[in-house]
Amino acid sequence: MKALVIEDDQDVANYLVKGLKESDFVVDHAADGKDGMMMAASEDYDIMIVDRMLPGMDGLSIIKTVRATGNQVPVLILSALGDVDDRVEGLRGGGDDYLTKPFSFTELLARIESLVRRNRQSAETETVLRVADLEMDLLARTVKRSGQNIDVQPREFRLLEYLMRNAGQVVTRTMLLEKVWDYHFDPQTNVIDVHISRLRAKIDKEFETPLLQTIRGAGYMLRETA
Repeated sequence: MKALVIEDDQDVANYLVKGLKESDFVVDHAADGKDGMMMAASEDYDIMIVDRMLPGMDGLSIIKTVRATGNQVPVLILSALGDVDDRVEGLRGGGDDYLTKPFSFTELLARIESLVRRNRQSAETETVLRVADLEMDLLARTVKRSGQNIDVQPREFRLLEYLMRNAGQVVTRTMLLEKVWDYHFDPQTNVIDVHISRLRAKIDKEFETPLLQTIRGAGYMLRETA
């Protein structure tokens, strides 16, 4: 599992990163809000641990921005602010759980495992994905846009499913190779470009508003544009 820790206190951050790595997590760390927001927008995480008070951009603003893109990654808020009103504000702001400092790592890990398990169970029961007027039925294996059926091949379906599950986020070529093609190395081919081109022709060409965007130097993003 992959975790993002956004924490400016270096001692706390080191404690979290060390403990999570020892628990078999792959961990990224950001020491300020702006860097954390950029990482949250450009990578795919199983869990985010976000300090509430951060330089550059506060934790609640990060969470609200992440949620505004449709990203439902589980978020555990860490904070020295432990009043009921503070906890309620954090949870209403998009956090999934709230843990006050100082904390036990055992408790933190148990809460993380619970959040990840709950999120996976929710994802497994989801049968229809939607982005704007694009709809994918995971059981019927069909794709429609504005009610119009779109014929996609099995690999295109898998590619589109991954893009839709990560709508509003930048999806890198490495992520696509690993999640869609099951490659854990770069095959040095244009397989991604070919499939993206085919998929774009099917879901965007005949429609007024393009959904599949190329993010120069970063990857791709499926989103509703203005």
